[in-house]
Amino acid sequence: MSGMNGSKGTRDPATSPLDELTDEMLVTAHLDGRPGAFQELFDRYRDRLVHFITRKTGDSDRAQDLVQEAFIRVTRHLHRFDTTKKFSTWVYTIASNLSKNELRNRSRSPLVLFQKLTSGWDDDHRPLQFEDSSMKPDDMFRKRFLQEVVEETVQTLPKHHQLVFRLRELEGKSYEEIADITGVNLGTVKSRLHRARNSFAQRIEPHIA
Repeated sequence: MSGMNGSKGTRDPATSPLDELTDEMLVTAHLDGRPGAFQELFDRYRDRLVHFITRKTGDSDRAQDLVQEAFIRVTRHLHRFDTTKKFSTWVYTIASNLSKNELRNRSRSPLVLFQKLTSGWDDDHRPLQFEDSSMKPDDMFRKRFLQEVVEETVQTLPKHHQLVFRLRELEGKSYEEIADITGVNLGTVKSRLHRARNSFAQRIEPHIA
């Protein structure tokens, strides 16, 4: 881990066991072409970063994608990393920025309007809800109107996009559950859902602007 000290000066990034090297030594080893060094870095931080991003975004599935993106950025810029600095600080900064971008992008999406209007929305992925007995009549009317607009808009999507959108956004199914239900792989589920969300956002915007 990056906290290893003591005999740090006696360890050689070229020959010492990878799991005994500090993060910064692993960076040096990777840049020197040592096989497995970058994978060791990734393995050290993957689960921790998934947890970190999940807490920030509330979406564990999306967190997996953002961790991959974080390490793509690490790969691109590793040659400029100052090994006198802590790698952990750098990689967490990248992950934090990606989380902020994710939340900013969500805030521009019409889907967030429904999430904000949903009572009790929490960090877990919940299906969109439109009823709350504690709401004022005007608010309830607005939610019913939104529910109708959502349903009409969903029906304009291609059939295979409708299905994944309904399962994820209206029923709150996980990606894995959707893959089992639809019989397609996770990559296809994510791709279809991404396109479905974009189409939905474009089509519903005129109704809620």
